[in-house]
Amino acid sequence: MKKTNLYFKSNEQIHAAELRVLTVDNKQIGVISRDEALKKAREENLDLILIAESANPPVAKIADLGKFIYQEEKKLKKSKAKVSDLKEIRFSPFIGEADYTTRVKRVKEFLEDRDKVKLTVVFLGRQMNSKSFGYGLLDKIVKELGDTIHIDSEPKFLGRYLSMIISPTGKKSKEFVDNINRKESHAETENKEISNKEI
Repeated sequence: MKKTNLYFKSNEQIHAAELRVLTVDNKQIGVISRDEALKKAREENLDLILIAESANPPVAKIADLGKFIYQEEKKLKKSKAKVSDLKEIRFSPFIGEADYTTRVKRVKEFLEDRDKVKLTVVFLGRQMNSKSFGYGLLDKIVKELGDTIHIDSEPKFLGRYLSMIISPTGKKSKEFVDNINRKESHAETENKEISNKEI
């Protein structure tokens, strides 16, 4: 990972005659001379750090320089953190093993990039009579990904599409797996009823 290098003028590097000075707890001491501010910092075994050079008067803070830079770097990294995109991978309910492996590999790549993934099973024609295969497929994917994912939304049908959304990091709950199993069982019952009616 690229290291962030922040630089702040401190102590004798500060040339302004007067400064608005803050304590380590961000409480205002007020406007005082640079020499007085340096004296206060040394009394506390801390540094005088210039944090707003363009202000009038410039603003400085009494703090430990190393800790201050570490905290500022953390804030900077957090602000630059990647915003997750939503990617979609589509499956068929009777997908072949090779295609399944390829698509799951792509899902894992998206998750490693910290993206959310929408898993969609597309049902064509009479495949709608086999909804349980869709739930079973999503259950298989969830189990394969294990505790590397968090379930954002459970499987839901919208027309001929059975979709769920997952995101990286987290643990799937037992309740979620049980819920999928219940839906699979319900779908199987539905399929049997439909088959009987057709006969």
